[in-house]
Amino acid sequence: MKTPNKIMLTGNKAAAWGARMAGVEYVPAFPITPQTEIVETLAKWFADGTLQGKFTNMDSEHSMFMAAGSAGATGVRVFTASSSQGILHGLESLYTITGWRVPMVLVNVSRALATPITLEPDHNDVMSTRDCGLIQLHAETCQEVFDFILMGYRVAEEVCLPVLVNMDGFYLSFTREPVLIPDEQEVRSFLPLYTATQPVFQASRPMARASAVFGGATYTSFKLQQELACRNAEGCFNRVAQDFEKHFGRLYGPVETFHLDDAEYVFVMSNSFATKGKSAVQKLRQQGIKAGLLKLRLFRPFPGEAIASALAGHAKVAVIDQNLAPGMGGITYPEIVTSLYAREDRPEKILSVIGGLGGKDMDDQDFMAIIENLDKLDGGSPLYLYDEKDVSGFNRLQQIAELKEAES
Repeated sequence: MKTPNKIMLTGNKAAAWGARMAGVEYVPAFPITPQTEIVETLAKWFADGTLQGKFTNMDSEHSMFMAAGSAGATGVRVFTASSSQGILHGLESLYTITGWRVPMVLVNVSRALATPITLEPDHNDVMSTRDCGLIQLHAETCQEVFDFILMGYRVAEEVCLPVLVNMDGFYLSFTREPVLIPDEQEVRSFLPLYTATQPVFQASRPMARASAVFGGATYTSFKLQQELACRNAEGCFNRVAQDFEKHFGRLYGPVETFHLDDAEYVFVMSNSFATKGKSAVQKLRQQGIKAGLLKLRLFRPFPGEAIASALAGHAKVAVIDQNLAPGMGGITYPEIVTSLYAREDRPEKILSVIGGLGGKDMDDQDFMAIIENLDKLDGGSPLYLYDEKDVSGFNRLQQIAELKEAES
């Protein structure tokens, strides 16, 4: 194996390099902060001949996703990217192309949803896609962004479903980290150039896809095929991960454990804030507190058995959601509770924690507050990482706004 190039890349540039090394042939694009750097980089490479194929600026995310799905149905390798309101604007299209069973990879650069408007990240945008049939991989580092795109094409093209790779805006999209870029020939040995395994649209051969159906049984037949394909994607991901390790020396499971073996307290996290969680675990252990972390990589299909096996036997678990379903709480929490329900060795307490909304930082005091709440004997309503200092700061902003209004 040739020594890979180590390049300092932002998460966005790592995504662009992932698409480049995958040999993408078509990229429809619509810019939106904070993912614009991805498609800008790819546009430059198509323009100067580094990439062979077609780059098209579209008029919206809705048309962008439809163009991506349509191109995928003709048998070319397709890539695109979006974020936040853009994902919501194109959500109808995502339901459509997953129903078409089109293999492709898209990157979502997570950004909190309006209103109010912000550019900082949380996960409500990516969680809005959880039921539309996409395979979802969540990246903690720029290296994972690059690797998951290569792995994503292998999975997508085997199970015939689109794969979404998620990364956090700003915390990862504009953070430079060393990324190993392998030789292109070695990538080709892991990910050959695309040859479609399903019938594709050709001008000389009329074909219908996603025709209207009448009768619930017919509709259910298609949806159950989609469900089975999505469930089969977990086994496919595991096989692809093992092959990836053979080629590049990095192994990715559906979940990652960190100091979990003897942990009394476990934080469940995903994406870039898992790095903050790992740092907190190390500091807590220096204080004699047996903390550990379980990081979610594969979110759809939901790896319930892998999660339950990792958490079983641990006394106290905190599921930290960087999202909020108003009136319900965290979105990941009930899914994890469900995966543990039938196990006799499930944790004594599972706490729902809401934090990181709108990019709000999480510090050592937040993780200590989680430990303290796990030690309480009450039933455990959700813990919101929003303290008196945050309230005071918000009240001060309100007072400034009121003064400005009075002056006007």
